Amino acid sequence: MADTFRILTLNNISAKGLDRLPRERYEVASGIEKPDAVLLRSADMHKMALPESVQAVARAGAGTNNIPVAQLAARGIPVFNTPGANANAVKELVVAGMFMAARNIGPAWLFARAQQGDDAAIDVAVEKGKKDFVGFELPGRTLGVIGLGAIGVEVANCALALGMKVLGYDPQITVQRAWELSSQVQQSVSLDDLFARSDVITVHVPLNDGTRGVVNAARLKLMRPGGVVLNFARGGIVDAKAVVESLDAGHLHAYVCDFPTNALKDHPRVVTLPHLGASTGEAEENCAVMAVEQLKDFLENGNVRNSVNFPEAVMPRVPGTTRLVIANSNVPNMVGQISTRLAADGVNIADLLNKSRGEVAYTIIDADGSVPAGTLASIRAIQGVLSARLL
Repeated sequence: MADTFRILTLNNISAKGLDRLPRERYEVASGIEKPDAVLLRSADMHKMALPESVQAVARAGAGTNNIPVAQLAARGIPVFNTPGANANAVKELVVAGMFMAARNIGPAWLFARAQQGDDAAIDVAVEKGKKDFVGFELPGRTLGVIGLGAIGVEVANCALALGMKVLGYDPQITVQRAWELSSQVQQSVSLDDLFARSDVITVHVPLNDGTRGVVNAARLKLMRPGGVVLNFARGGIVDAKAVVESLDAGHLHAYVCDFPTNALKDHPRVVTLPHLGASTGEAEENCAVMAVEQLKDFLENGNVRNSVNFPEAVMPRVPGTTRLVIANSNVPNMVGQISTRLAADGVNIADLLNKSRGEVAYTIIDADGSVPAGTLASIRAIQGVLSARLL
């Protein structure tokens, strides 16, 4: 068991999170050598040469497209994120975006700021021009939510409280999120069905090959005239060119997003914000605390919670045992080979947990007494074992 763990930080991490790492056992710095783990927010790791010493990566945030997740999984390194820690912050901005679009607040604000002359002249101009910014109210309108993770569920439930009808689409919704979701949210059978029945669409999915361009020209045409699209997830999920064309054609009413581009930032029916979704002090603290706690539990106990490339694997420790944690390729007879090596060295298994996810399997073993270093070496030598540690 290591006396201390070395944590490399690639971004400024909230002190509220770092305070969860006891100084007598953790060394934390931005220039640390041979780190046991990496803790980051938005730093790009794709071109980073990751030392062989690294056992885990934790991001204080939900998205992990700045991290080479697949390559790390192949090395037996879990990548942790913090789903739900910033959900309230994003939800509040999404709801604000709905109000901004419905009441034309962006264009109206610019109109008011552009007025010149004395107060009487401004008053006349305002009374004459306000008809151009007539909006609509949210109660009775239908919100379509794509992705019912932590953020999507909060947005859906909040929209119901505002008097909206809510449709949801997420074929991979978890049992936990399903319990949190109001029973009044209706299920859409497909994305096309969701678009056809919605006045407002909001997206809350990660950006990957399956979600890129989910909001596209064909689906925008399915929306009711005067629709609104909100994107506080990732820019590439929405086809910006198709949105502009729909706005210019008068079909789409407004687009509100967190991702300015030259094609979007000056459009009169678009409100672009500078990636503010999770930019609150509370969200940064929540994400840091959650990331640190998950990283700490993995380094000290081998437990895996909220990993994007490893299975969920949590097992209470058996008193008086030594813990062995192993990541390996998800192929037959790996547990058999591992237990055979332990038995050959006279090591008895007190408890065992084996989980798999895609191409990766993960095993936690509590062994009676101590486990010889030679046993660990023989397990590491098994073909398909990606990493193995004694705790």
